[in-house]
Amino acid sequence: MKNCSKNLGILLLLAAFAILLHGYHPGVEDDGVYLPAIKRHLNPQLYPHDFEFFTLQLQATVFDKLVAGSIRLTHMPAGIAALLWHFASIFLLLWGCWRISRRCFKESYAQWAAVGTVAVLLTMPVAGTALYLGDQYLHPRLLATAAILGAIIAVLDRRYVLAAVCLAIAVVIHPLMASFGISYCVFLAWKERPRATAPLLALLFPLGWIFEPTSDAWRAAALTRDYYFLSNWQWYDWLGVFAPIILLWWFRRVSVRGGSTVVAHMTSRLVWYGMFQLAVAVILMLPPSLERLKPLQPMRYLHLLYLILVLISGGLIGRHILRRHVSRWLLFFVPLGLLMFYAQRQTFPASPHLELPGTVSHNPWIEAFAWIRQKTPPDSYFALDLYYMERAGEDFHSFRALAERSALADYVKDPSVATQVPRLAPRWLEEVTAQEGWRHFQAADFQRLKRRFGVDWVVLEGNAAGIDCPYHNELLRVCRIE
Repeated sequence: MKNCSKNLGILLLLAAFAILLHGYHPGVEDDGVYLPAIKRHLNPQLYPHDFEFFTLQLQATVFDKLVAGSIRLTHMPAGIAALLWHFASIFLLLWGCWRISRRCFKESYAQWAAVGTVAVLLTMPVAGTALYLGDQYLHPRLLATAAILGAIIAVLDRRYVLAAVCLAIAVVIHPLMASFGISYCVFLAWKERPRATAPLLALLFPLGWIFEPTSDAWRAAALTRDYYFLSNWQWYDWLGVFAPIILLWWFRRVSVRGGSTVVAHMTSRLVWYGMFQLAVAVILMLPPSLERLKPLQPMRYLHLLYLILVLISGGLIGRHILRRHVSRWLLFFVPLGLLMFYAQRQTFPASPHLELPGTVSHNPWIEAFAWIRQKTPPDSYFALDLYYMERAGEDFHSFRALAERSALADYVKDPSVATQVPRLAPRWLEEVTAQEGWRHFQAADFQRLKRRFGVDWVVLEGNAAGIDCPYHNELLRVCRIE
């Protein structure tokens, strides 16, 4: 019991350390979909004009309903609840990693080296997929991955009913990532060489997707996502696909010689999993006739492969190099941690490293979004620069997530949603086409947006001649269209 409490304490500290190291940025990137969905569950009056841009995509997950339900139950502020859920997700992920490491390595220092490596490399990019191992905000991927790790542990222990329960939890949280977890668990459970299982495993790939016909508008949205097209992948992306397979095969040989049967089994099955999923990805992503399958993003199988690769790599480094030498631990983890911290500061240079609930940001975009949230009616309809999330100093913060107001479609995040839900693609294309040339818009252009779409507010950089702007800061103006 004493050791259990000690281990639990270490995992809690590692989870907190991971947030301190990698930062916390609610409302950025994919959180522009999840956070508005949670807020609309709590207040259905929000987003009356554009809620389809985040609700339709989330019909297959209980994640947003689960978080919103916990907020209703506890009466906790949404910002604090999101942070606690994020912390819990990281803790559960690291707990799963630690339990796997205990089955892979008998030495405690190797076990903690494995978990520590995952914690330090949590925001490591996954080749060509536009993913990190873990995001800097609450995301269902991390929670689903923790459930998948639980299923892997259950398969290693031959507790297949429990594995099925864990995978079912992953499915209702993040169906796409769960499909990869199911695939790897089947490989892991198979005791013989799994060449003959490929046809069976193909049935596990999520081909039961509810398809809708594509259109020219859908293709225009899809072309904004480079990672949908294998032909657009660079040589270093492909290096990130094949180098892990070579490393895993080498780890298997080292583990066989060292008598580490669990590591050998996991790595060999991970190789087969990677080869199979790569074949599936090529089959789905290359033929033009299967273009509607591209949003399934089958190359994201690499997320689970990278996570287990990092976990086992850390354990092997701990076993063979770090051991019980404190100086070696410092020489390994301190530079690695500083490198990851530096990378995060370069990713969000104009924002606080920890955007915690209740803190005041001096980022002019966040300041403007806060004024809009507090001073404009909930049914307001906004227009912004199509590429506002990519503007210098904006740091990929979502207007919908932080201002809590409706907005016309953008050209950075909304195309991804339009490819997932093809019925939205024509609307997306119509709205972004109407906003082309935004930086040269005059008062008449804004009036045109109002007549056509009902837009009654705009967020502008620079001067806004002839328009009433009740708010401005050193960079932005928030203006009313009369």
